[in-house]
Amino acid sequence: MNLDLIRARLAAGDAPAEAIGVLATSDDAVDLMPAAAIPAAVLVLVVHGERPGILLTKRTSSLTKHAGQVAFPGGRIETSDASIEAAALREAFEEVGLPPELPEVLGRLPDYVTGTGFRISPVLAVLPQPVLLTANPDEVETIFTLPLDVLLDPAAPQRRRSEFRGRMREFWVWPHTEHYIWGATAAILVHLAARLRDRVMAAA
Repeated sequence: MNLDLIRARLAAGDAPAEAIGVLATSDDAVDLMPAAAIPAAVLVLVVHGERPGILLTKRTSSLTKHAGQVAFPGGRIETSDASIEAAALREAFEEVGLPPELPEVLGRLPDYVTGTGFRISPVLAVLPQPVLLTANPDEVETIFTLPLDVLLDPAAPQRRRSEFRGRMREFWVWPHTEHYIWGATAAILVHLAARLRDRVMAAA
């Protein structure tokens, strides 16, 4: 798959609203997001190579927030961070040892909110070729990828329902042989897929 097409699509405009998960501006977010949500940044990284994929991690079970869940590298935005992009790159270095100068940052997706009080800014980037990464055992149990061909398959994500805070909510789940990918991570992947799918698949 052509890396230039991926770059161009990541830098393009927003996906259709109906393809998006729980955005910070959606009606669903009103009763999820506290008045003072914690700002956070995640790195949504397309790793190119023989089989391109999206970089993901499984968090350790000892963490106080989102323990054991699948997530993009990322975390709270600190006052010392020069920008949202800098925060996402810093967190990726701290969690998986990714040198911050290697990813090509191309833009962002709209903010998402979680029921645990975070407002997440997804930073889009590509890595032209795979690099050796090392999980920080204090934060990350496993590093893996969701193959890009799975991401681009319209039939792959599943819509499920569950009760949370007194009302039924729908959420996305992505298939993986080893990991359960759901929540904000899955919703961001749905938006990423919608942005990439048409042009990339048409030219693949």
